Amino acid sequence: MRLNSRALPPGSASGFTLVELVTVILILGVLVVGVSSFVIFGTRIFVESSSVDRVLSQSRFAMERLIREIRSAVPGSVRLRTEAGYQCLELLPIAASSSYLDMPFKPGAKAEVGTGIATTASVAAGQLLLIYPLTPADVYADSAASQGKMFSLKAVQRSGDSWDFTFTQQIRFDEASPRQRFYVASGPVSYCIFHGGSNDGDLLRYAGYGINHPSQLAPTDMGAGVLMAQGIVNDFSQPAQLPIELTPATLVNNALVQLRPRFAVNGESFQYQHQVQVINVP
Repeated sequence: MRLNSRALPPGSASGFTLVELVTVILILGVLVVGVSSFVIFGTRIFVESSSVDRVLSQSRFAMERLIREIRSAVPGSVRLRTEAGYQCLELLPIAASSSYLDMPFKPGAKAEVGTGIATTASVAAGQLLLIYPLTPADVYADSAASQGKMFSLKAVQRSGDSWDFTFTQQIRFDEASPRQRFYVASGPVSYCIFHGGSNDGDLLRYAGYGINHPSQLAPTDMGAGVLMAQGIVNDFSQPAQLPIELTPATLVNNALVQLRPRFAVNGESFQYQHQVQVINVP
């Protein structure tokens, strides 16, 4: 079968009418709006989910680190400072712990040396040795005193299964431990949560600022802190809403730290609820 094409009259041209062009433009516009809305919506979901994941992972890491250090704190070393613009939890992490064999105790004579059972942990000069600390006053005391419950080590030498300790001066411990236990620590750390100011909602960790401060230091006196988490929105005006609460240890009870920081992201919030015990076994 043969098809014959019809020739166009002279002076005429093929193309689209104005109505057809407008129709096509409208259809394309609707398609572009639909596709762009889908892309924008998907991008927004991705950005928001990424923000939530970042805050969740950051907060989990910070809480896990804080909980581990609280659990490994020297008995009697945990203390809390609460001000209008921040809360700071200070503690002395244990570097090593064992039983002593010979130490100078009151009312005996002062001495510069002592002996303890060695462990796999590392102990070095410059660290602190504590025996029977019961309260923060026993830990954050005058480092120049020759009698107390904590003293700085001048040298440590291992002899078989024992450590030979040399102190920086002639010392004498106040009391013997019922279990002949001693602790070794390098220095205190502080976790501070801020409310207001340039660090609003931040959790910072401070270390390396020294020890023997009878009054707990403010964050501005601890040097530069390390940012651990952001987005904490607890109401500091309500005591029941504070992110940290401390119940000090007694002779029959362990110290109890309650952690309840509330984090906010993208208009939503979530709160941690943890109770951490500091085992009171001096």
